[in-house]
Amino acid sequence: MADTATAQTKTALWPMIHEQREKLGELLTTLTPQQWEAGSLCADWRVRDAVAHCVETQLMTPGRFIGHYVAAGFRFHAMSAKDVARHKQQPTDQLLAEYKSSAGRSTAPPGPLIAMLGEAVIHAEDIARPLGKHIDAAPATLVEAANYTRRTSPLLHGKQRSAGLKLRATDVEWTVGEGPEVSGPAASLIIALAGRKAGLDDLSGDGVETLRSRIP
Repeated sequence: MADTATAQTKTALWPMIHEQREKLGELLTTLTPQQWEAGSLCADWRVRDAVAHCVETQLMTPGRFIGHYVAAGFRFHAMSAKDVARHKQQPTDQLLAEYKSSAGRSTAPPGPLIAMLGEAVIHAEDIARPLGKHIDAAPATLVEAANYTRRTSPLLHGKQRSAGLKLRATDVEWTVGEGPEVSGPAASLIIALAGRKAGLDDLSGDGVETLRSRIP
């Protein structure tokens, strides 16, 4: 498949975002207290912290984003950390309820809406994989998220990590780029491009070591 996004409008993207959030919500209802406290793929974040970040993302509006960004001294990562800290003492049943109640919202911070789909896919993997769980994302969702992650710079650095590589998904129709090949499940390609070393475990091809060298 060519490197093109097939869902370009808000009308097309929001249902995909909501579906992906709902799938994570279903997984969260199965977690034990110990699993809520387990580490996620996000550095220094437990599963509950990653869920808190998802809640804050789902609640975000342009005005809320600007207010939080200014309060954090115009530092994006500091803003994210402060937002997560708001939920630090929140019981997990309340956190889950807040996740579910906000998952169907159609508000977002400034920027391309496709970023919200990328967030939903990547953070679902951040939560599910360390627990040995699986999120069955829709093929179209994976294609859109893969295209977004591969092109994105600077936050995800997918553009830099994918440079000079051919990427091929083995579970959906998605092949892009030229050069040494990296192939595997789309979700694994996505999280590897987003800087998660765990994604490399499912990948193969002559370009894997190059990709590995680009992940700190």
